[in-house]
Amino acid sequence: MGGCQSRPVFSVTMLDDRQTAAPWPTAYPQGYAVVDVETTGLARDDRIVSAAVYRLDAQGNVEDHWYTLVNPERDPGPVWIHGLTSDVLEGAPLFPEVAADLSERLAGRVLVAHNAAFDWSMLAREYARAAVVAPVEHRLCTIALSKELRLPLPNHKLQSLAAHFGVVQQRAHHALDDARVLAEAFRPSLHAAARDGVRLPLLECRPLTEWSDSPVTPRVGHQPSYGSQSSWRPSRKRPACPYPNPGRYDKDKPLMQGMRVAFSGDTSIDRELLEDRAIEAGLHVATSVSRLTSLLVTNDPDAATSKTVKAKTFGTPIVDESAFTHLLRDVAQVSTTTGAPVAPALPTPSSE
Repeated sequence: MGGCQSRPVFSVTMLDDRQTAAPWPTAYPQGYAVVDVETTGLARDDRIVSAAVYRLDAQGNVEDHWYTLVNPERDPGPVWIHGLTSDVLEGAPLFPEVAADLSERLAGRVLVAHNAAFDWSMLAREYARAAVVAPVEHRLCTIALSKELRLPLPNHKLQSLAAHFGVVQQRAHHALDDARVLAEAFRPSLHAAARDGVRLPLLECRPLTEWSDSPVTPRVGHQPSYGSQSSWRPSRKRPACPYPNPGRYDKDKPLMQGMRVAFSGDTSIDRELLEDRAIEAGLHVATSVSRLTSLLVTNDPDAATSKTVKAKTFGTPIVDESAFTHLLRDVAQVSTTTGAPVAPALPTPSSE
């Protein structure tokens, strides 16, 4: 358990695509590596706990796939999301022990991921810790590609992209299944782009060449505050949240659209980007904490800021940035009129 598993070329049920009318674009890459990583969190010192790669040829056909657990050498983070406990990860290989196998699968290919900036940043840090240069020159984010294609998606979750192309998810937040789902959804996306002459939104990847560990070892549920940065930020005009407030967050349940979320202190992800993600998921970003606040997000719950003090006074739940970003993956959809939970839409057949 936890070892690196390499599998031969295999057949996988993929969506049938129409023969593209135009010749295949000569400027398109010659191969892709669809990647998914599960992690202990999103901060600088967080680690990868599992990784999966689907290698695809120039037209998006699956060549093979690979999966491994990774011992993060620390607390595993949000076990309730990825399901990987310390006991499961104890016998897994360290990242330097799988780096060569991973590099073999990434070399010469465009890294494809859903929110690719995140997967790439986590991989780049792990490679830098291992004193190895990541063999990745370009990445492609399937969120950016879906925007280029103007796909009629309700949001930019992997679940929505998969449903659009009729791909069935079997084990959400398991790296291998997430990579499979993305590979199956990427192929028809790639063919649609080729058919319509869409330029792929490729971005350059610049590997980290050196790494110095943080002097503070992160502990579960806590990420150090970046005290040297100013916590003051100008206010931004945000669109009104269309969902009624369902109340406070329950740690045993997912976030629900309409919940009022406040942020306090510095975050490792740019604050505006974090707020935009919350709004896109259907949450209400609040500038202050009141009795109506559903959740406070802070990496320093012991800080005596007005928001943390009020949250503790009102009994408002508090989570750190890592837990919050993982919760953002599965925000429950609700009705804009009643606030009642809405069942996920059934997958629709591809129009390809």
